[in-house]
Amino acid sequence: MSIVRSLGRINPATSAVFLCDMQEKFRPMISHFNQVVLNSNRVLNAAKVMDMPVLASEQYPKGLGHTVPEIELAKFNITAHSKSCFTMAFPALMEELKSQQPDTKSIILCGIETQACIHHTTLDLMEMGYEVHIPVDCASSRSMTDRVYGLQRLRDSGAFLTTSEGLILSLAPDAANPKFRHLQKIVMESAHDTGLVK
Repeated sequence: MSIVRSLGRINPATSAVFLCDMQEKFRPMISHFNQVVLNSNRVLNAAKVMDMPVLASEQYPKGLGHTVPEIELAKFNITAHSKSCFTMAFPALMEELKSQQPDTKSIILCGIETQACIHHTTLDLMEMGYEVHIPVDCASSRSMTDRVYGLQRLRDSGAFLTTSEGLILSLAPDAANPKFRHLQKIVMESAHDTGLVK
């Protein structure tokens, strides 16, 4: 019997978005931080159009500040979970996910840094049985080397790499879907360039 690897299709009814540590103190340090934040905000808005859970984390907010306002957590009444570990897959956050959507199968992961918190969150979620989708223009690091090879490492482990626009359009891949027009408006302008392709 052959083992068929998942094709990585995203079903909004069983998917959630995680926003990882996009905090004020990281702004001057992270490569293309502003663009990554704006692209992540597009993903957040698309998720809310599709009524998907969105959860956020902040790494040691007392010292590193809170999530930047451009993400617009307050607009959607999202309260970030404070953490000290790299992973977002810690009990309080995972319990909130289960309370919002018990049958989640896929996590869309945006944030920083690719080789640290994104890395550990991805591996932990995959060990728990979730599929992980990373829009590459919504994740970054201080160095492009860490960013590029961190993403490659996660793809080698089984995460699905995509783009913010590709991901948003995959949430309703039929113009007959009544929510398609709302997603189309979000991607009408191209995603912000984050320097991955030269």
